[in-house]
Amino acid sequence: MKIMVTGANGFIGKNLVAELKNQGYEELLLCSRVTEYPVLEEYCRQAEFVFHLAGINRPQDEAEFMEGNFGFTEKLLEMLKYSENPCPVVFASSIQAERDNPYGQSKKAAEDLLFSYSRETGAKVLVYRFPNVFGKWCRPNYNSVVATFCYNIARGLQITVNDPNAVLNLVYIDDVIQELLNALNGNENSVGDFCEVSILHNITLGELADLIYSFYKSREERSIPDMSDAFTKKLYSTYLSYLPSDQFSYPLEMKIDSRGSFTEFIKTPDRGQVSVNVSKPGITKGNHWHHTKNEKFLVVYGTGVIRFRKVDEEEIIEYYVSGDKLEVIDIPPGYTHNIENLGETDLVTIMWANEPFNPENPDTNFLEV
Repeated sequence: MKIMVTGANGFIGKNLVAELKNQGYEELLLCSRVTEYPVLEEYCRQAEFVFHLAGINRPQDEAEFMEGNFGFTEKLLEMLKYSENPCPVVFASSIQAERDNPYGQSKKAAEDLLFSYSRETGAKVLVYRFPNVFGKWCRPNYNSVVATFCYNIARGLQITVNDPNAVLNLVYIDDVIQELLNALNGNENSVGDFCEVSILHNITLGELADLIYSFYKSREERSIPDMSDAFTKKLYSTYLSYLPSDQFSYPLEMKIDSRGSFTEFIKTPDRGQVSVNVSKPGITKGNHWHHTKNEKFLVVYGTGVIRFRKVDEEEIIEYYVSGDKLEVIDIPPGYTHNIENLGETDLVTIMWANEPFNPENPDTNFLEV
């Protein structure tokens, strides 16, 4: 299928084109601001489906709103009519079309034009009134508060929160793209005369700022946001896409001594803590037990043995472990335990505990195995 995309270099356009290619669509007719009219006319003749995403939202002169949003739509539809091509057209409008401002007026005029075109030609027209769209590749300090907050906070720059109680209606770019693909396949989500993305997120401006600041602090705290919350998961992915390219990495605090090292990697309030333990050859670590805390050990490099003894018994249980055979060893409460490096190289173990370490209640009782 030959799919025409106007505004192909814009925020939604780039994401849509990338996913169309992922889906195996090869005949893409991509239009941007530099596309000349003869090329556009040829695309209108060939197109079997049109995603009309091009528009103007931050011009230097307000007159450009009507020229870019209504005027270009008018030219596009004229070319389709001249080519006698009644292919479906999806139009990216805005909830601003309901408001009396220059941008909204231009979008509303384009909507009316498209509905009239549909009645005249019989072509299927789908108009999406998008709220604020957020996600990767959106231009910061332009027209997206999410992009601006993510970009600035990731760089330690100030942000402005004029009204922390202002409520934002947001849709995530991946949900937008999925809905556009649904429309391509004839499964659009129609609500009255318009179409919309079914997954909508509401958050206040103050809550948004606080959440993104928590992402910034998470590196120092070695924490992970609550990925069970759909909006937090999407926003965190968005935030990471705005990291400066020279700041993808961040250091961890390694506690090093003659025996090796111990480094906390990730802490979560509800899924525990992950750490990396390195033991030098011949070294034994541990010899302690827990009342409630439980752990999982995974040796990923080297060879060793994990020993257990129930605190009120004498029998010693041994599990031999190796990075050549990955297996998880559960560390139950009530068993004193240690891990010994039996090899000639470092023994590297990934350790998970069901709770972050609390120095005020370590639940760690030393006892030789």
